[in-house]
Amino acid sequence: MSENQNLLAEQRRALILDEVRRRGGVRVNELTRKLGVSDMTVRRDLDALARQGVLEKVHGGAVPVVEASTHEPGFEAKSGLELTAKEDIARSAAELVAPGTAIALSGGTTTYALAHHLLDVPDLTVVTNSVRVADVFHAAQRTTGPRQGAATVVLTGGVRTPSDSLVGPVADQAIAALHFDVLFLGVHGISVEAGLSTPNLAEAETNRRLVQSARRVVVVADHTKWGTVGLSSFASLEQVDTLVTDAGLPAEARGEISEHLRRLVLAGQVGESVEGADS
Repeated sequence: MSENQNLLAEQRRALILDEVRRRGGVRVNELTRKLGVSDMTVRRDLDALARQGVLEKVHGGAVPVVEASTHEPGFEAKSGLELTAKEDIARSAAELVAPGTAIALSGGTTTYALAHHLLDVPDLTVVTNSVRVADVFHAAQRTTGPRQGAATVVLTGGVRTPSDSLVGPVADQAIAALHFDVLFLGVHGISVEAGLSTPNLAEAETNRRLVQSARRVVVVADHTKWGTVGLSSFASLEQVDTLVTDAGLPAEARGEISEHLRRLVLAGQVGESVEGADS
């Protein structure tokens, strides 16, 4: 972590969280030295991260929050995390969408960000099991009124999860009867061993159906998802065509991921990096 007194609060907190997760804990005096800021600033950052539930403050520093593999944060809890990374990922992923195609968007805060970037792509058919994603398109139509080229949105139905995804037999049956060109998939966790995983068993099955119905699978996930493992795996890395993530992904992880999927896109940096090649 390099020293930089001019880091924005959001960037500084992302660096602190990365350091805590990587090292298993960090002291306030270490952070003040590395970031070149005051003790008071670091303590405010730790307070903010603790309120978000992503780390735990201890005397003189902070340690990671150890979550059970069945813990599923709600949409609002996740929506305030890694905002810059999610926006960069959404912008890059939107460039992979061609007009007139049928796409699917799974639930999640990153796919929600992506939906906003797709409003001006003409003649899309959007299949989604996300109430939040569907609302993005419906709200745009209510604001502008019916317009030529507006997306056709298919909401699957199903039982609502804490992250506002619709899952279960109704959703699974609807998805199984459809075929789409590209699936944009948000994930709870991603690793070489467990592949893509989620803490929700029903959501795992619905995501499995989404993967099966897609010609191409694009995972949109910020770097903090790397190494996280939920209760249930639903796809291997080999089933993923492209991973769009942010430049915070460690170099070691980039190497591991590139061995298992066709394409890795690192969004949000100058000269956006694309590793691997589509086959």
